[in-house]
Amino acid sequence: MLNKIAVIGGGNIGGVLVQEIVRRKLARNVALMDVKDPELAKGKALDILEGSPVLPADIKVEGSKEYDVIASADMIINTAGVPRTTRPDGTIPTREELLATNLKITDSVSAGIQKFCPKATIISIANPLDAIVYRLYMNLKPPREKLMGMAGVLDSNRYSYFVAEAAGVSVENVQALVMGGHGDDMLPIRSACRIAGMPVEKFVPADKLDAIEERTRKAGGEVVKLLGVGSAFVSPAWSALEMAEAIIFDKKKIMCVSALLQGEYGVDGLFIGVPALLGANGIEKIIELDFTDAEKEGFKKSITSVQKTKEEVIAMAK
Repeated sequence: MLNKIAVIGGGNIGGVLVQEIVRRKLARNVALMDVKDPELAKGKALDILEGSPVLPADIKVEGSKEYDVIASADMIINTAGVPRTTRPDGTIPTREELLATNLKITDSVSAGIQKFCPKATIISIANPLDAIVYRLYMNLKPPREKLMGMAGVLDSNRYSYFVAEAAGVSVENVQALVMGGHGDDMLPIRSACRIAGMPVEKFVPADKLDAIEERTRKAGGEVVKLLGVGSAFVSPAWSALEMAEAIIFDKKKIMCVSALLQGEYGVDGLFIGVPALLGANGIEKIIELDFTDAEKEGFKKSITSVQKTKEEVIAMAK
């Protein structure tokens, strides 16, 4: 259990995060901060506190629109940003279209973290994921083990679910991995997908796997279209909490996270979704995977997309 976890952004994801942090008893103190709605964070905090005797949980939860509420947090989970919402014509903004607005929000988030908890471990969920994490890095320059993006865990979980559904097996039997950027060029790693330790192709034919992998790349948009307003919120929150628990409980657990590469996979200076070992120190090791030839080309394509986004982030900063 940590002394304090702070969640920035009081929307749907933030609300799920705080209630789960309290329910799982991950910290003695929990802060929820949201600048957009002065009463939103306070209302969600009070609602959770009023339900805490049911658990029971003697945990302090505080909501505020001011950044001082995150002071001395050991861990920050950043959800702040404008979500993808269906337009009147039925189209959905790309993650890149959200970039300019969400970078401005991220600059404000960075200033708050720098002032009140500069040594905190940061897990960022806000989209466009790889761009927002890079902007946080530009602004804060933390050790690389202390800053990571939540994307690969969510995308891998989506891949796992779709495979389990197609194979007619428990999700507990499936191990799946999705690497690269969090966008249309993400890379499901079929060679690493296993069902009860056996190759996935033993259970699901290749053409169906092709369709599953394409659905995985578009899964976020599928949820947005169904919801109509807003985007996925439970699965991203649970995925971030899987990362948080690996760090809080020093699990030494390998999962795919958006991490700053410093030569691994021949990449330097980009946040890319790769398998990493998470423990008490945050990102404790980057795992380098052996790709098939096709996966190697797919990963290069994803790197190119993330590089382009990084350049856009740098240009906007100027």
